[in-house]
Amino acid sequence: MRLARIAHPDGVAFASIDGEGDTAEVLEIAEHPFGQPNYTGRRWPLADVRLLAPILPTKVIAVGRNYASHAAEFGNEVPAEPMLFLKPNTSIVGPNAAIKLPPASSRVDFEGELAVVIGQPVKNVPAAKASAAVLGYTVANDVSARDLQKSDGQWGRAKGFDTFCPLGPWIETAVDPADLAIRSEVDGQVRQDARTSALVHKVPQLVEFVSAVMTLLPGDVILTGTPEGVGPIQEGQQVSITIEGIGTLTNPVVKA
Repeated sequence: MRLARIAHPDGVAFASIDGEGDTAEVLEIAEHPFGQPNYTGRRWPLADVRLLAPILPTKVIAVGRNYASHAAEFGNEVPAEPMLFLKPNTSIVGPNAAIKLPPASSRVDFEGELAVVIGQPVKNVPAAKASAAVLGYTVANDVSARDLQKSDGQWGRAKGFDTFCPLGPWIETAVDPADLAIRSEVDGQVRQDARTSALVHKVPQLVEFVSAVMTLLPGDVILTGTPEGVGPIQEGQQVSITIEGIGTLTNPVVKA
């Protein structure tokens, strides 16, 4: 099932997406998308609604250096345990929303990532049971002010600007995250081309590790890390990140 959050003619709602291409429709969900959806009976053609960020979590937990190739391209070692940092939920935007380059930074990078969306409250969940805690998966761009990341010595500011966490286009509930192709393009040129099978710490282990640190709530998002090939983006460019079995997240780049 593909779960989305939409702006429709009468407001904003969660919805599921039925069909493909020009004939796809969105079916409005009452209240929230967790558990068995309760439909209102209202539906619209997908082309007549606007896709928003598919979820607004209480927190975004990101994992650094979780592809050996990405750690190597910056001369870093792969950490023995997942390296966690937080992105504020105010950094989230949806498909086709602009990534805004802040004046404080002269080097802003894209980072395509698989994102895990939590489906129920969990604490200390073992890896063997992690899949039951997951609602589904979406595409993320962990936008990073690389120069500030280096100068600050920590990542809160560099990763936390408004618009620095595009998510979308929807949440796919029926995909296995173990071995998915992930590709990032800037203005149509491929910059990242990898598979999630190269993750150092796999999705079940990440859910176990993070939930041992903090309680995860429905809708919380775990960004699993980015493969090699990250690089700067400039005003006027467009970033598209595609993950096999999920979809494509596209965002233009503008000055703040």
